[in-house]
Amino acid sequence: MVSDTLAQTTRAAHDWGLASFLGGSMYGKFAMNPAVKAIDSKADRGKVTNTAWNGYNVINGVSLAAVGLGWGAARLTEARPDRLSGRERSIAKAKDGFVASTLLTGIASGIQGARLAQQAPDGAVPMDSGTTPAEETPKKAATIQRTLGVLGNLSILSGVGVVVSNALLAQAGHSRPPARRALLRRAR
Repeated sequence: MVSDTLAQTTRAAHDWGLASFLGGSMYGKFAMNPAVKAIDSKADRGKVTNTAWNGYNVINGVSLAAVGLGWGAARLTEARPDRLSGRERSIAKAKDGFVASTLLTGIASGIQGARLAQQAPDGAVPMDSGTTPAEETPKKAATIQRTLGVLGNLSILSGVGVVVSNALLAQAGHSRPPARRALLRRAR
């Protein structure tokens, strides 16, 4: 049996990681990336965008690790299939997919972001916005930038999927906890 303290710690880390990753991704996508249009120089737009995202990469990396490790720990303990109702098992499988997608798209975004920043000195890749290349953006940089736009959308959708599946699992546990799990918790 896993102690409640350990289970609560990994759950808190998972939820913090998800909040940090999804919040940062949504802020960047919907606020920062479009806001760089206020900068007159297209190269400075790239410099600011790349500097900001590269500054957040450590937080994103730690956040993604917390999401993956927290859910992985839960799947080995309290979220094992034999401890879940049929409905919870279905939700947990969906969450498995959302977590995997969030990790893959998040890691790919970090790699592509680093590649984009290397396309010009100081990350000053000319751009119209954080995810839209300018006419003068070199072809390779423009391709990377477009893939970042797609990856950003997929990361956000995956992260929202994790949030929704978290809510559904929590509600299922609160409203109709399986008797078997209740008996197991009393036995500790």
